Amino acid sequence: MSHSGSVVSLAADKDELYEAHVDTSQVDERRLLRKIDIRVVPWLALLYFLNFLDRGSIGNAKLYHMVTDLGITDKQYLIALTVFFFPYALLEPISNVILRRIRPSIWLSSMMFIWGIVMMCHGFLHNYGGLVTLRVLLGVAEAGLYPGIVFYISCWYKRSELGTRIAAFFTSATIAGAFSGLLAAAISNMNGVAGKPGWSWIFILEGLFTVLCAVVSYWVISNFPETAGFLTKEERVFVIRRLRDDMQFSAGGEEFKVRYIWQSLRDWKTYLAMGIYMGFDGPLFAFSLFTPIIINEVRISSTGYTATTANLLSVPVYVWSCIVTVVVGLVGDRLGKRGYINLCAIDLPGLVGYIILITSRTPALSYFACFLAASAWVASNVEGSYKRGVTLAMAIGWGNLNGAVSSNVYRAEDAPWYRLGHGIILAYIAIGWLCSAAFMFLLRRENERRDRGERDEVIDSNNSGEMDELALKNGRFETVNDARREKGDEWSQFRYTL
Repeated sequence: MSHSGSVVSLAADKDELYEAHVDTSQVDERRLLRKIDIRVVPWLALLYFLNFLDRGSIGNAKLYHMVTDLGITDKQYLIALTVFFFPYALLEPISNVILRRIRPSIWLSSMMFIWGIVMMCHGFLHNYGGLVTLRVLLGVAEAGLYPGIVFYISCWYKRSELGTRIAAFFTSATIAGAFSGLLAAAISNMNGVAGKPGWSWIFILEGLFTVLCAVVSYWVISNFPETAGFLTKEERVFVIRRLRDDMQFSAGGEEFKVRYIWQSLRDWKTYLAMGIYMGFDGPLFAFSLFTPIIINEVRISSTGYTATTANLLSVPVYVWSCIVTVVVGLVGDRLGKRGYINLCAIDLPGLVGYIILITSRTPALSYFACFLAASAWVASNVEGSYKRGVTLAMAIGWGNLNGAVSSNVYRAEDAPWYRLGHGIILAYIAIGWLCSAAFMFLLRRENERRDRGERDEVIDSNNSGEMDELALKNGRFETVNDARREKGDEWSQFRYTL
């Protein structure tokens, strides 16, 4: 027989309650969420702040004669930017699988420690070969941090709560963009200290601070909810139960099986998500690596402003992006319509911004367009912790791989207006917009099919073996919990958030 709607839901609740013997009636949910927010989100935000700061510091260093001092050409500089993205993107899927099997406190902190060391080494560069080698090593060390953190946060919160937390975490990237210009301008004054140029000290000091924070992270980062030491037993159980009520049935632990990876590889949502992140990460990396340079070229062509002025002019752009990130996260969680917000409030301003950048020949108008363009990189609909981890890593990894393209589109010969680069980034945003629209349409259609019972499984505790058409199509299971654990987000009662 098949079950639908509330019958399946009630059966699921009755069939299994996580740690049923534990009484959680005294747990205050709002107080618990504040406790988790304080312990989980701020430190992860600091990690991503340092990650974004360190990754983009090469753009600031270039303004202080790094290319001239190393004796490299513009083409060689672009190649050095490009090689970072190959290991960075390709190693992300396996990184998330490892994260689920190893404690986050160990895995995330170790990545941070290694990339901090590599960053410091940038300050002792002497030639092109050393630069390329260090950029490859930096890509290896940083691989998996962003998808790992997103996946880790998704293991703590309901889907309706994720937008605000991800926004708070991602705000650190925009703050890093603003702060990097101020920091680079300040550190550049150390030019000549210990016989080293100012750009060397940018790498050395930022890398050193990352290393120190990595050491502290081993004790600060908590593990997954089922083992979190800062929560009581009752609080841990309460967190797991509320996640399972939100259809995150892998909460509380999930045994690794290879089929979870194959489920992700066969899922059409994985590939549309890759298109969405392609439209997100292409502009992100181009914006973070080249904004000071673009502003510098435009201002020099018109007014003769200095590199330090260009760095400082990039600060308001990132401040605006920070504000947009927070507002979008709050509104998305409040209205529960993140897809519509992504299409209308993020991608469209980004499209308009890059169209203006392509056509403008006025420095003030181009600078204004940078604020609109910043909206284009503000921004989980799968279940099963391993599947979710692999899907996130594949989507984000593919998006990051496109950083290899976007890091080459702003060529020196196209200065000061960079029409070709802006056009390519405009195409990236358009691809992301189309994939987002298709994603929403197909998810809505799938939800409607489930509402009509077209995806209902056959629940047969006697396992009679008789296979009717519905069983052949959707599967036969002994219990509802068997069905939802086996199928994850493909379970008939799972609904996608639009």
